[in-house]
Amino acid sequence: MPLNSTRGAASAKAFGFTAGGLGAPYDIDFLVIAGGGSGGNYLSYQAGCGGGGAGGYRTSFGTSSGAGPSGGGGPAESKISVRKGETLTVTVGGGGSGAVAPATVSSGINSSISGLTFATKTSVGGGRGMSNTPANGPDSGGSGGGSFDYHAPGGSGTANQGFAGGTAPYGSAGGYSNAGGGGAGGAAPNSAAGPGGTGVASSITGSSITRAGGGGGGGHNNPYITGGSGGSGGGGDGAPGLPLNTPGQAGGVNFGGGGGGGSGRGPSPGAQGGSGGSGIIVIRIPTSSYSGVTTGSPTVTTSGADTIISFTGTGTLKA
Repeated sequence: MPLNSTRGAASAKAFGFTAGGLGAPYDIDFLVIAGGGSGGNYLSYQAGCGGGGAGGYRTSFGTSSGAGPSGGGGPAESKISVRKGETLTVTVGGGGSGAVAPATVSSGINSSISGLTFATKTSVGGGRGMSNTPANGPDSGGSGGGSFDYHAPGGSGTANQGFAGGTAPYGSAGGYSNAGGGGAGGAAPNSAAGPGGTGVASSITGSSITRAGGGGGGGHNNPYITGGSGGSGGGGDGAPGLPLNTPGQAGGVNFGGGGGGGSGRGPSPGAQGGSGGSGIIVIRIPTSSYSGVTTGSPTVTTSGADTIISFTGTGTLKA
């Protein structure tokens, strides 16, 4: 028996595996985007419908330029070192739920990649926009939700994942207006019915795609102010002031976009904010190392010498 055990261990090492059943390490690239936050909703006379913040954005792919390949202006992170044969668990966060007042809207859900031999990579869900249901302040998150005029500052973003939501000014031209949610590539401006923050472009799939834009702030109908536009990369447009009670636009599905804020000063219960968009996880692996063993029905493509596995829901990958 001892002899057979020795031979088995020697055979495993000959094929590059350790006694624990895992092979030699190699590096993979990743993109992890969380779900975006919902835009705020409206109940009473005053508005209070900020845009939702984009989901947190982390990546190892690309080089620093402009806002940086990661969200919040952060640099590219180190690649993940995995062991041949280990199982990676992928969890893609959903977007925050839009709702008719007085129901409470929600922030986005975290996304993550975990395994046996490396620290879990987690991106934080985007913050919900401020509501008047009664008032629920803008949440912080991967990117922060937008606020309602002078009542509260926009929610803050998470370092190296996203930017802050905006704070709308108060005044006769901008009273009861609402700021946009922050994006992975830029903060939302402090402006009435302002646009959402911009997203970040990545070529990890082989072509450049911009994701994780913030939702636009909701509009108002007296005085009339149209809703802010969603940030590039799946941010939903804020609700227009007219027609009355038109909801904000949902954030982009699998883009982690923030939902657009609802509009103000319409018949109660008013216009709801748009739901946040679900996130996405992309893993780029050398084709020579790709096992082909996955769960969760990811989309699999190739680019050069690499295989790209894109998850839009929970699943696993055998390294």
